[in-house]
Amino acid sequence: MQVPAYVEYERATSVEHALALLARFGPRAQVLAGGHSLIPMMKLRLVQPETLVDVGHLTELRYLTVTGSVLRIGALTRHAELLAAPEAGRHFPILHDAERVIADPIVRQWGTVGGSLCQADPSEDLSAAFAALNATMVITGPDGTRAVPARQFHTGPYETVVAQGELLTEIQVPITPGAGSAYEKVGRRVGDWPVGAAGAAIRLDGDVIAAAGIGLAAVGAEHFAAPEAERSLIGAQAGEQALARAGQIAAEHARPVTDQRGPADYKRHLASELTVRALRRAVARARAAGRSAREG
Repeated sequence: MQVPAYVEYERATSVEHALALLARFGPRAQVLAGGHSLIPMMKLRLVQPETLVDVGHLTELRYLTVTGSVLRIGALTRHAELLAAPEAGRHFPILHDAERVIADPIVRQWGTVGGSLCQADPSEDLSAAFAALNATMVITGPDGTRAVPARQFHTGPYETVVAQGELLTEIQVPITPGAGSAYEKVGRRVGDWPVGAAGAAIRLDGDVIAAAGIGLAAVGAEHFAAPEAERSLIGAQAGEQALARAGQIAAEHARPVTDQRGPADYKRHLASELTVRALRRAVARARAAGRSAREG
C-alpha cells in the first residue's frame, strides 16, 4: 500500500489568500488543484511537500469567456468544462479534440487545465495544443501579474517559469477568424498518456498558408513546438506536398526517447505522421470556416 508522507493542509479562500499562504510556508509548500497528478506522486513519495495549499475551490479562477478577440480560460477550469464549452469548440476545435482524449470522464470532471499545464509532463496534451495556438499564460504573484507566451512557459520536464509563491491564473488564446485547428494522438489505450501527439493551427489566404502553429507532445519537442516545420509552411500552397514536408521536418527536429510507451524510431515516425494528419484536418477546417464567412 502506498501512503503519502505526513503533510499539513491549508485551504485557500481567494487568490490573495493563496499567495499569502505560499509566502508564509515558503518553498516546501505545494499547490493542490485537481490533485490527479500531485496525489499519485505524493503516494509514491516522488514529491514530499510539508504543506499543501488547496486552491481547488477558488471559483474566481474557474471560468471560460470571450473578451474581444481573446478566449480567456481560468486556470481552475475543469477539463470537462473546457470540453463542453461551445465557444472553445467553435473558435478552437483543437481544444475539444485534445480534451476528448485526455484521461477519462471522472478525471476530466476534477482535473484542471492549469494543473495539467503546471505539471509540465512532457506528454501533456494541452501543452501541445496551447503551443500550437500560441497562447499566453497569465501568472499572478506578490508583485502583480505577468504574461508569458506558452512556448516559454515550460523550461524542462516537470518545470515551468511559475516561481515559488506564484500561481498560474489564466490562459489567453487569440481568436483568428477563418482559422482551423486539430489534434491527433496515438496512445496505448483510451485516455492514456500519448505515445505521440500533434496539434496544428492554420490560417489560409485563399489556398496559401498565411500562418501556422504546430504543437507536439511525447516526442521530445522543445517547448512542445515545431517552429522549423511551421516556417516551411508559410507561403506554401495548402496541399499534400507542403504538409508532408512539414511532417518530415517536425520529425527531424524531435528528440524522442525509448521508454515503456515505445521505441524512439516509432515515436519519430508518429511525430511526422500525426503532424500531417493534424495539418490536414486543420486545413480542411480553415477552408470550411472561410466558406462560412463568405456565405455569411
